[in-house]
Amino acid sequence: MTILHFIRHGETDWNAQRRIQGQTDVPLSPTGREQARQLADRLAEKEIGAIWSSDLQRALDTAQPLAERLGLEVHVTEALRERDFGDDEGKHDELVFPRHPQSHWRHPDTAHPNGESRRDVWNRVAAFLDTLLAEPPAGEIALVTHGGPIRLGVAYLQRKKIDAIEWHAIANVSVTTVEV
Repeated sequence: MTILHFIRHGETDWNAQRRIQGQTDVPLSPTGREQARQLADRLAEKEIGAIWSSDLQRALDTAQPLAERLGLEVHVTEALRERDFGDDEGKHDELVFPRHPQSHWRHPDTAHPNGESRRDVWNRVAAFLDTLLAEPPAGEIALVTHGGPIRLGVAYLQRKKIDAIEWHAIANVSVTTVEV
């Protein structure tokens, strides 16, 4: 059995402002940096033997205090990046939501202009998880990433169909644990 801890990055100014980040490389805010330190304290007693992170700075800066606390290196992958929201990145969500019907945000094959579909992210995250779990580097692994890859990765491991996944909020520095 392998235990995966899916961890959402700490808060950014864009989170606080409700701006769509996607793959825009927004750094942690001072609050987010403190959240990352507290996360390292919370997880210090876990038997985490490997840490993987999205290559976006907000995820890396969330992973680093945990890695230092546990004496581990952070393995970096683009596979754990957030969904590319294309032309809508940087915009306030209340300006984007009314322009797009719910199906545009949640239908698996629909993408924002110049962005990725949910299925694109599903395929990327699923391929990463399949490779990771074929020969797990540790019995307990931390994956520091973003809300989209967490929702989709957990659903993939639970064998849910992509079109049956319901959107739900994932808080900054929350930990979603899955045993596989």
